[in-house]
Amino acid sequence: MDTLQDMRIFIRAVELRSLTAVARELGVTQPTVSKSVSALEKKLGVRLLDRSTTSLAPTMQGARFYQRARQVLEEFDDAVAEAQGLNERPVGLLRVNAPLAIGQLLLAPLCRDFLRLYPDVQLELIFDDRMVDLVEEGVDVALRLGGALPQDAVARHIAVSPRHLVAAPSYLARHAPLRAPQDVAQHDYVRFAWLTGGDRVELHNGARTVVVETHGRFRVNNALSIREALLAADGIGLCPAWLVQDLVAGGALVRVLPDWCGVPQELDLLSPSRRYQPLRARLFIDYVAGALRALDCFGGTDAPSTPA
Repeated sequence: MDTLQDMRIFIRAVELRSLTAVARELGVTQPTVSKSVSALEKKLGVRLLDRSTTSLAPTMQGARFYQRARQVLEEFDDAVAEAQGLNERPVGLLRVNAPLAIGQLLLAPLCRDFLRLYPDVQLELIFDDRMVDLVEEGVDVALRLGGALPQDAVARHIAVSPRHLVAAPSYLARHAPLRAPQDVAQHDYVRFAWLTGGDRVELHNGARTVVVETHGRFRVNNALSIREALLAADGIGLCPAWLVQDLVAGGALVRVLPDWCGVPQELDLLSPSRRYQPLRARLFIDYVAGALRALDCFGGTDAPSTPA
C-alpha cells in the first residue's frame, strides 16, 4: 500500500480505536490493516500506536502525527477535487459532535436532510455532553450550548435560546399558585446537576432582576431527563426553549410566570483551528446555522445574553 493509504488507515485507527473496526469499515482483513500501520511506523521510524489484545491508543508521537496527517490528507483531497473540477461537489466523511438532547431533538433530523442534499457525503453524528477535543477525536464540527469555548477552536455564534419557567398543568393544579418569582422557592424545582450557580436562579423582567434560591430533590446531568421529569409533573424547571417548545405548544407543559425569563442559552458551532476546512464541513455549518436560526426556539431574548 502507498503512504497516503497507510496514513488514511492510521487516522481511522486512531479515531475508531480498533484495527478490527477499520478493517470492517474498509472491507479488508485485520492483518491487512495491521500491516499497513506497521509499514507506516517503519517508514517514519517511530511507534505510532500502542496495541494490546484489548485496547489501542496513539503514542505521544502518534497523537501529534495524527493531527498533521489528517490535515495533510484533507488538503490533498481538496487539491485532487479541484484538479478534477470537483471542488464544488462535497464528498467524504463528516464527523459531527453535539450534546445528547439537542442532538437528538434538533440536530439529527437536520443531518439527515443535509445528507439528502449531498449524496456523496457520509456523516457520523456523535452525542456527547462533555467538551470533546475536536482534533484529538477527529471531529469536523461540534455544536455547543453555553459555557466557555476552547481557545484552540474556531467558533461561529449562531443564536441564543430563551429560557422560561415551565411545569405540567397537573403539577400546578396540585400546588400553590405562583404570582411572583420568590414563589418558586416554595415549589419542587428540577434542575441540571452541574450548574455553577447551584440552586440559585436568576430571573429577568426587562431591566428588573431577581435571584431566587430554589429547592428540589431531583437533579440530573441530562436535559432529556429534565424534560421527562417535568412531563411527569415532578416540579418546575427553567428550560431553554429548544428543549420544551414543542411540549408548550401542545399544552403538555405551560409557562410559569411568563413575564419572567432566565439568562438565554448561547448556541455556537465549532470547528478545529486549522488553515484548511473541507467543503463538506463549510456547507454543513452554513446549512445548520441557517436551519437553527429559522426555528422559533432560537428567536429573540428577553434578557442580556451571557454564557450559561
